Amino acid sequence: MGQNGEVVSDNLTERKYNTPYDDVFRTLLNDCKMLLLPVLNEIFGENYTGNEQIVYSKNEHFMNRQDGIEEERITDASFTVIGEETKKYLFECQSNPDSSMLVRIFEYATQIALDEGEIVRNTLEVTIPNSAVLYLRSTKSTPDKLEIKINTPGGTVAFDVLVMKIREYGLDDIFEKNLLFLIPFYIFNFGTKKQLEELENDSTKLEALKKEYEYIVRRLNELNEQGKLSAYYYVTIIEMSGKVVESLTAQYEKVLKGVKDVMGGTVLDYKAKDIYEQGKKDMAISLHESGVSEDLIAKAANVSVDLVRKWLGISVA
Repeated sequence: MGQNGEVVSDNLTERKYNTPYDDVFRTLLNDCKMLLLPVLNEIFGENYTGNEQIVYSKNEHFMNRQDGIEEERITDASFTVIGEETKKYLFECQSNPDSSMLVRIFEYATQIALDEGEIVRNTLEVTIPNSAVLYLRSTKSTPDKLEIKINTPGGTVAFDVLVMKIREYGLDDIFEKNLLFLIPFYIFNFGTKKQLEELENDSTKLEALKKEYEYIVRRLNELNEQGKLSAYYYVTIIEMSGKVVESLTAQYEKVLKGVKDVMGGTVLDYKAKDIYEQGKKDMAISLHESGVSEDLIAKAANVSVDLVRKWLGISVA
């Protein structure tokens, strides 16, 4: 509650305008979507190998209210993974643990189910997506899962909303489990006001934090050199990490400068041209897989159609 009793929400998807964390989350989803598969393996116990296809659903939904007004809501990620099986997922992000998120997830999940529902004779069949939320902040009392229970005339049904918490993943966990999607939000492990003040005023603790980010950069470089992480994904992770750090530590000059020097400096020292060209190639391949024409890809990348075809392995006459 605010000072005047109003409800104050820090939910990333509740605000009309995007927050920096929301922007980063969406950028990772759209530009580095294959990083999602290890996250799904971790949350849902899946066994995705990286050979699966991810297809995004529309993320704008209109909720019908009792007063007849339609209200637009935007979900963070509604998508289908196509592999040995086809499964639907809803993945949301929120900065603070808040059980009221259940209301929004219920709205999103049921609307998604209805949008993709099917009437067969006298039966409407809908499928609730596998649902989860990423908490950027959490406490020891934050549950590992939430539950939505629906009482119907035919009986009670329920489904879980699984919870992923940044604070439970150290750097060894992140790299061992290939949870690179979490790296831009890693700073939230040090993101309470007390922790940030300590970092700002204690040079020893700040140096320790910088060492952790040096480790992140080194491991990402190794993955890139081994061909396990594209240059485009590498740069995106680094840049998105910087955006989160800038937002979270804006009032802590030494912390901001310390981390940004480590992360930003490494990008500048990297082979910029190679990163840029590889990034455009990766983007072209991703757009082609999504059904975008070669002409539109060429315009987006500001290159010739022949070069796009070369990137895609299509013979040029």
